[in-house]
Amino acid sequence: MDHVWRDVMAVLPASEPEFPLVFSDVVEPSVLVMLELSRKELYTSFISSCIEKAQVVIDYSWEKLNTGTWREVDKEWRRVYSYGCLFKAVGTCRGETSQDKVQDAIKTCDMGLLLGASVMDNVLQRLIVVLKNKVIPDKVVDIEQPCPKKLRKECILKPIINPALSVQRIRCPALESFRSGFLEPKIPVILEGIIDHWPAFNEHSWSIEYLRAVAGFRTVPVELGSRYTDEEWSQKLLTVNEFIDTYILGQREAVTGYLAQHQLFDQVPELKEDIRIPDYCCLGKGDEDDITINAWFGPGGTISPLHQDPEQNFLAQVVGRKYVRLYSTDESENLYPHQSKLLHNTSQVDVENPDVVQFPDFLKASFQECVLEPGEVLFIPRQHWHYVRSLELSFSVSFWWS
Repeated sequence: MDHVWRDVMAVLPASEPEFPLVFSDVVEPSVLVMLELSRKELYTSFISSCIEKAQVVIDYSWEKLNTGTWREVDKEWRRVYSYGCLFKAVGTCRGETSQDKVQDAIKTCDMGLLLGASVMDNVLQRLIVVLKNKVIPDKVVDIEQPCPKKLRKECILKPIINPALSVQRIRCPALESFRSGFLEPKIPVILEGIIDHWPAFNEHSWSIEYLRAVAGFRTVPVELGSRYTDEEWSQKLLTVNEFIDTYILGQREAVTGYLAQHQLFDQVPELKEDIRIPDYCCLGKGDEDDITINAWFGPGGTISPLHQDPEQNFLAQVVGRKYVRLYSTDESENLYPHQSKLLHNTSQVDVENPDVVQFPDFLKASFQECVLEPGEVLFIPRQHWHYVRSLELSFSVSFWWS
């Protein structure tokens, strides 16, 4: 824990005048004054006062972030929130610094990354790199070592795939073959062999222990509930270690936890370096920066209800297996989408246990199905309905592209 303060301050500008604090008129002068005082005290010995002021900034901007819908929040308030988190995190590392303090500082930075906006050349992420090295030494994780706790026992129904309904498989098709055979006619297909080169399968095989090593102390949003349409579904902020201990290795049978978010790879660059964007995405209209990469990590039994997405989707399976059922857009009327604006892209039907009295036409809908194995990538055409159930502990990566 030596030299924490020195290394932390090395991430920041060398002096107060070099530290930028520029906002538009949407930010009240009183808030700007509080930020300027926090900055001043950061470069003096009044660290406790800096932390107090930073917390005031965090609390005030939090209220702004939670007024109205997220898309209506002015980005300036997200920047204010990030600066508040920055001042608090840095102040926490002054003086005698314990491991708990460093972990608190990492959590504060993560909150800024999750809810704020990038400031000062992504200073919060750079600060986490420094802090993480103070807590978790860089070392090679022996992934062959068994977990200290056993995975909870899972009795997951494994479906028998009807060969007549099975999704076609093809190995490493040429770009033009994929375009003409599947992309343009909007036909799902399982691509084999296109992600075998990922470090996630080779240099850094993904496992619980590896995830702990690279992201254990990172705070992430976790979905609680087997599916997002359930009334008891909710979200909670947990560290990755807490999530693994409680919902993967724990005995929380009544509640399923699922780590599903698009920011994980931005928060944890080590994981992003373990994957590659599929070459077939180049057939889209957008740039690489327009591709949304999502992480899906959770226990067996977790379900994504039958739904459709507005973009093309490559679902890459890294760990475990998933059962997937797909319906074309031509079957939409038989799938009984919710009438509400919020869930209009989601079916009301429980796919594997349908209420045929309430939804009689559902059985008329034709579909395809598959069990997606590690190393396979499922192409899901834009707006193609799909239902996904994890058959065991699973880690998937999806790429949404235009």
